[in-house]
Amino acid sequence: MGSTSVPAPPASSRRGAGAFAAVAIALFAIQVDFFALNLAIPGIARELGVTVTAAQWTLSSYMLAVGCLFIVGGRLGDLLGRRPVLLTGIGLFAAASVGCALAPTLGVLVVARVVQGAGAALVFPVSVSVISNTFPEATRARALGAVFALANVGTALGPFVGGGFTDGPGWRWIFWLLAPLSALALLIAVRYVPDSRDESAPRQVDLPGCLAVVASLAALTLAVERGSAWGWDHPRTLVLYAVAVLAGAAFVRRERTCAHPLVDFRLFRNVSFDLVTVMGSVCNMGYAVTVFLATLQLQQTRGLSALLAGTVFLAPALMVACSGPLGAWLSTRLRATTVMALAGAVAGTGMIGLSLVWAWWLYLPVFTWCALGLGLGWTFSSVATQAVVPPARAGEASGVVLTALVTLGAIALAAAAAAITALTPETGPEAAYDAILRVGGAVIAGASVLVVLVHRRLEARAATGP
Repeated sequence: MGSTSVPAPPASSRRGAGAFAAVAIALFAIQVDFFALNLAIPGIARELGVTVTAAQWTLSSYMLAVGCLFIVGGRLGDLLGRRPVLLTGIGLFAAASVGCALAPTLGVLVVARVVQGAGAALVFPVSVSVISNTFPEATRARALGAVFALANVGTALGPFVGGGFTDGPGWRWIFWLLAPLSALALLIAVRYVPDSRDESAPRQVDLPGCLAVVASLAALTLAVERGSAWGWDHPRTLVLYAVAVLAGAAFVRRERTCAHPLVDFRLFRNVSFDLVTVMGSVCNMGYAVTVFLATLQLQQTRGLSALLAGTVFLAPALMVACSGPLGAWLSTRLRATTVMALAGAVAGTGMIGLSLVWAWWLYLPVFTWCALGLGLGWTFSSVATQAVVPPARAGEASGVVLTALVTLGAIALAAAAAAITALTPETGPEAAYDAILRVGGAVIAGASVLVVLVHRRLEARAATGP
């Protein structure tokens, strides 16, 4: 695109190592937070004297803030400087973690979770662009893979931490763990993270575009998150969908005419970027649904405690953690689209296999195999897309990818919940879970085949010429 970026120090320097550590610790804390609180919802409801449905707002509010601010956060880093935006995000996340730990009521907890989600929405895309602009091209994929490996250790520990604290000293200790971790990341970032930005664009933020995309994604996320509780044909749900469509149309119109858009739609002319983003989104949808269904199976069908359910997740989540360096290693040997198709094949067969087993000695290895494919799919999408965009606009690309992953993941969860509600009275819960896993596995496996076919078609067209 002809843009340039502020030169970054060598990745081998102390500054590069410090930036790596700050980003890894911040993302680790965010991943622990995201995957720990699911198992803490019953404990939160009991302590605060609310229903489990009301306590779900601690998850919905967080997803709302994260989902609608990823694009804004990523582009703000490109325009205003990655360092100040990263520091702001980590600071918000740390302060909100303390607020969550001290929250006396559900209302205060929900507000703190919104702030925490806003901080995470700044940290995640900017972290990716910080690594992309700090490390040279030769080692960038390996550095991103290592960052995601360390961050995904939080994925592995999240359910265990959430279940352990909920059954032990209490859910508030989840946030007391996150506060010092994020504070440490902030201190390291202040000392070592260099600044960089998109030098081709003025330091002007497309405020109308920001408002339009936030309104559209917020309305869509809220409708999806609460649609099953309100009713999919409830006027409140339908109004939110209408707002999402109208604001989305306004955003597209604005970005096509704006001199310095929040999202440059030329990004989507890159077919490799499109294929990687679609496949990563499909894998993340499968991951969200599989984790949700496994939690229900382990706690409701098999009667495990929150702690034991979290323990079962350790091996599969460890595979998700390993998917970061595995993706970086594969990226030097295979095309990005090939890696994504491979991930889809592993994930799809794993989900289908998970619906066919019952014995523990089969359930755990199949769950682990499934998690490897799903984790590789959504983790590698963030690594791969950085290879096909200029470093100056790395935050924009990361924000787009993460928005697709999170928003479509929420839609998949809502669809799974609706399917369970519809199928359970006729088939029973276990059969409903298995049916959803089979459909999801078939969709992911089919998407991986489609990626291969489209890529081969494009190669054949390029070989024959116009």
